[in-house]
Amino acid sequence: MRQIVLDTETTGIDPEQGHRIIEIGCVELMERQLTGRHYHVYINPEREVEAEAIQVHGITNEFLADKPLFRDVATEFFEFIKGAELVIHNAAFDVGFIDHEFRKLGTGWKVADHCGVLDSLAVARKKHPGQKNSLDALCKRYGVDNSNRELHGALLDAEILADVFLLLTGGQTAFSLDSGASDAGDAVGGIRRLGTDRRRTRVIRASDEEIKAHAELLEVVGKASGEALWSKLDSAPQAAD
Repeated sequence: MRQIVLDTETTGIDPEQGHRIIEIGCVELMERQLTGRHYHVYINPEREVEAEAIQVHGITNEFLADKPLFRDVATEFFEFIKGAELVIHNAAFDVGFIDHEFRKLGTGWKVADHCGVLDSLAVARKKHPGQKNSLDALCKRYGVDNSNRELHGALLDAEILADVFLLLTGGQTAFSLDSGASDAGDAVGGIRRLGTDRRRTRVIRASDEEIKAHAELLEVVGKASGEALWSKLDSAPQAAD
């Protein structure tokens, strides 16, 4: 399964008011593993970036002046995402802008016609109802390092979202116990991997006095409730060490 974790930055919040995409960042997952492939581009929007937007992402009009136009990168971008499932936080926003850009070019392309779309914000809200589910809040909840995220940036946010999404939906299958894993892989999500040659965890068994006290407690519980289920577990066959 090929997934593309995607984020955009824009000149403002509404494409119907003429706002445009100024940055696209994508990272590729294959079978829930980061492949190392990514797509990243800054785009000259052919209009001014709103001051409020600059405060969010820090991308200025001067910086964008010599960047390619969307029509110059549209085909390359489309080919990168085509056929994949797009993972986007608040997908309606980014997909709305992308479809608007394709429509302005008259390509006839529409994201939903060529890609699946999975809204990670909707997934987070379902899993954590009533809680904050912004990307920063999810980073804190899942222990993902976002200390470099002083400003929004499409590629950085896509990379962070990839880590969060994998943890949010059941864990990163690329994480392994291979002590020979790369340093870069070890840092993903702030998760420390354990080597296969690590020492076995020491098992501390209950003493005779503790076993006796446990049995006495079960007897008291059994008399009070009519039956103590733990007694049945105690009498079940035990697995060998």
